[in-house]
Amino acid sequence: MSNFFYNDDSKMINLPDGKTHRKILAHNDELMLVEVYFDKDGVGTVHTHPHTQATYCLEGEFEFTVGEEKKIIKAGDTIVMPSDVAHGCRVLTDSGKIIDIFTPERKDFL
Repeated sequence: MSNFFYNDDSKMINLPDGKTHRKILAHNDELMLVEVYFDKDGVGTVHTHPHTQATYCLEGEFEFTVGEEKKIIKAGDTIVMPSDVAHGCRVLTDSGKIIDIFTPERKDFL
């Protein structure tokens, strides 16, 4: 596997809700970087997974739930979600974009 990943080679994946789309930017066995786009009313359904996740907000505002905590984030803010902790989000603006980083990689995304 190459150490270089080009945006032009990454495919946009439309998620079932029709308002959320993701693009895998880079990955190896230990790490995955994913760009996620939200259209108006887009939701990241509350879920858990065994991966540690960091999320960086690039654009827009989101309401995030992590465990029992619920907070609003905006561009420039970051969240860290421990392994197996329930989390989800919803975009509060007309659109939004985040970067999700997972360790190890999400094989279910490939």
